[in-house]
Amino acid sequence: LVFTEEDKYGLYSNLLFKYFLAEGIVCGHGLFVASAKEHPDNILKELPAPLLDDAHRKELGDEAAAVKSGDVQDSMKIAWRYQNLPKMETSPTTYTKFGHYYDISKKMPPELSQSIKWHSFYLHEELSSEPEMKTWNMNSGYARLLQSIQRIISQEGFDGSDPQKKQRNILRIGIQSLGSILWGDDICCSDTPEDPHSLTKFLYVLRGLLRKSLSACIITMPAHLIQNKAIMERVTNLSDMVVGLESFIGSERETNPLYKDYHGLVHVHQIPRLNSLICDVSDTKDLAFRLKRKQFTIE
Repeated sequence: LVFTEEDKYGLYSNLLFKYFLAEGIVCGHGLFVASAKEHPDNILKELPAPLLDDAHRKELGDEAAAVKSGDVQDSMKIAWRYQNLPKMETSPTTYTKFGHYYDISKKMPPELSQSIKWHSFYLHEELSSEPEMKTWNMNSGYARLLQSIQRIISQEGFDGSDPQKKQRNILRIGIQSLGSILWGDDICCSDTPEDPHSLTKFLYVLRGLLRKSLSACIITMPAHLIQNKAIMERVTNLSDMVVGLESFIGSERETNPLYKDYHGLVHVHQIPRLNSLICDVSDTKDLAFRLKRKQFTIE
């Protein structure tokens, strides 16, 4: 369960959300897209196009050439005693390829997105189709979403606890802007919400579904609007990985020369430690992202 704190305007968190879904399509995984803000059909139409191997080499080859050219110019400015020290590489070209790369200036071809089986949950359609319900003593929208996820896991062969006749596959679940007022929750409107435990109950049940199934889930949430910090602490404890995006738009850092090449910071609040006592700790937590013409890069 990956929990993503949205940036102030939701621009970059929405892009990260689409990357997760696009990777699922390229890998042939099943998709379940849930939203109360944007229709899932429109979300899938806006997914970035994957870069094929040849195109990928050309894209990153041009970037590597630019980096190398910059290194040659900078080498004249570095003191002689530092020249023999190993450099810290930030370009993705220096790493072993993991996953796929995408061109955000192009949309994914419809035939590619139609090649996999996907399911959608649009809250406004669900509420209009059936009368309001409240099960598990939680928000009606959350209850409907859980029932829909549970049904897909059971019927489509993603349940890892039961022997399946169908070929096993992975289900990627994407839930957009959970906890916002569009979901019928008021945790973003008041520091004393009417039902402060509805969201945490939802996450408890969702974790149980994920643990017994072949599925992974990403949730984006407007955490900067949640005034009750106790709710955020409970949400963090119920998540496996917690990442926050901080955009420089409208902040003092936007004009700070130190961040002139970047558009925001990535805060890794929690790292997964499944089936272990401790988690792998990264060498550095100073991560920043920038949005290029064709790529979204974290360095």
